Amino acid sequence: MLKKIAAYFRSLVVKLLELHDPPHSLAGGVAIGMFIGFTPLFGLKTLLCVGVAYLLRCNPIAAVIAVSLHDVVTPFWPVLLDFEYTIGSRLIGFFDGAVRPVSVMEFHARDLLKWSTFFTIGLPILLGSIFLSVPAAAISYAIMLPIFKKRALRRLPSQQAHEGEEA
Repeated sequence: MLKKIAAYFRSLVVKLLELHDPPHSLAGGVAIGMFIGFTPLFGLKTLLCVGVAYLLRCNPIAAVIAVSLHDVVTPFWPVLLDFEYTIGSRLIGFFDGAVRPVSVMEFHARDLLKWSTFFTIGLPILLGSIFLSVPAAAISYAIMLPIFKKRALRRLPSQQAHEGEEA
């Protein structure tokens, strides 16, 4: 089971490295994917990645692959969501003057369909996710840009040789 999961993520990395686009576009796509991967917008992440990548003129396929690679942290989502909620509620409390933490014991499934739930739980998590998303995006961009630049330089002689054969 673990071998299949590892093979799946390895295949995503291989697909990412096989993309043909400028290094900035690919690294930007990866950064967008990592940024959106940390947000609690489950079910919308892929669509958001594609849309934001097109708006910022980055590679949308790299963004989608990166948000899929972000699924590695799925077992840690409860911890991440708690951390994001804590940061977000403290941030709101800083501006609001009062921190109103919500206890798990006070939350019921029927509350998911109420707008007040968004303001008491969703908004703090969304604001707190920015404090994880921005560093993750910056770090992934800084790591991936040199990798994509080296890969582009290695492809350059083989492309020139291939163009010489066609002429």
